[in-house]
Amino acid sequence: MTLLTSSASAVSALTEERVSWLALALTPQLGPRRILRAVGRAGSAARVLALGLTELEALQLPAESVQFIADGQARRAADQQIEALAATGGDFLTYSDDLYPERLREIFDPPALLWVRGNVELLSEPSIAVVGTRHPTPYGTGMAEMLSRDLAHKGLVILSGMARGVDTAAHKGALAAKAPTIAVWGTGVDVVYPKENKSLAEQIIAGGGSIVSEYPLGTYPAPPNFPRRNRILSGMSVGVLVIEAAEYSGTRVTARCAIEQNRDVYAVPGNVTTKNAWGPNTLIKQGAKLTATWEDVWEDLSTPVRVALESRHGVASEVNTTASLFTIEPLPPNESRVMQVLRHDEALQLDEIMEKLEADLSSSEVFTALFELELAGRIRQLPGKNYVKTF
Repeated sequence: MTLLTSSASAVSALTEERVSWLALALTPQLGPRRILRAVGRAGSAARVLALGLTELEALQLPAESVQFIADGQARRAADQQIEALAATGGDFLTYSDDLYPERLREIFDPPALLWVRGNVELLSEPSIAVVGTRHPTPYGTGMAEMLSRDLAHKGLVILSGMARGVDTAAHKGALAAKAPTIAVWGTGVDVVYPKENKSLAEQIIAGGGSIVSEYPLGTYPAPPNFPRRNRILSGMSVGVLVIEAAEYSGTRVTARCAIEQNRDVYAVPGNVTTKNAWGPNTLIKQGAKLTATWEDVWEDLSTPVRVALESRHGVASEVNTTASLFTIEPLPPNESRVMQVLRHDEALQLDEIMEKLEADLSSSEVFTALFELELAGRIRQLPGKNYVKTF
């Protein structure tokens, strides 16, 4: 559904109430809680914008905010933002809109306004946030892609931040399932970050997905934006799945938000000798659900969510299009032998593979097996002729 037109008539096509919400969201020094409190006291966003200086001061708004609204700067900023947003094909949702995600309303400080590119209605679908380190091991990347693909097949929307590493792998897993996915950004929806994910952003939109932010157009990446963004990731989802995270990382913020918001937390166990295993392994010790396959998440979903997904996508147990750690089709002998020496959590260089298999296979047989396995998606070639299992 499109709430905004794509022409110069965009402003006039909107209700005064929605424009007023936008104006408040663009007002300096007004965070979500101040906006919601002011609208609650005044009765509507349009009423706040119509108040005079004295009345605005009575709402206990900061002086800079009062002046910005009273001088008409807030309304002018909103008009300019609407025109710019229409040019990008974007949209926005206010806290009072019917399409505003209901789960997000439940958190302590829900955004007063969300900027959106893509499918607005997708934001209300049951989703799971998949998060983790920006520097995953091959094991972490593989698990993020596999679990996201499998859960997307079951109808859960994959939600992540489109950062490097686990986030990117999660979105790619959902796209591999030909399912829509949501990226929540710490920048404006017109500022791609990281820049190398521009193609991924386009694929998300083309695949029926959404890009969401609480920051206005033109907002560039700033360190404080991303921890704050994480409360939206957890708030919109039914649960958060953690895949590899060091002791001090943004993923911890997302997991903490999930716990505070009474969301389920899932974690993929990691190799205890690697620093990226600290986050998920600690969460498991603290009560997070140990997760190895999509079934571990599925069986933990609330009955209403599961029934809704099954009614749309069929009973999960009847769907056999997804992968699992423990269900692997038989391979030809040479490919099977190569798979035996490869690992999920550590890449092997071609020379190491040759050395391990020299008693059983010729170099040409190894090359052929690696080629066939890569074509089948069973392994991945990393830079430097390094190979790793992809589950």
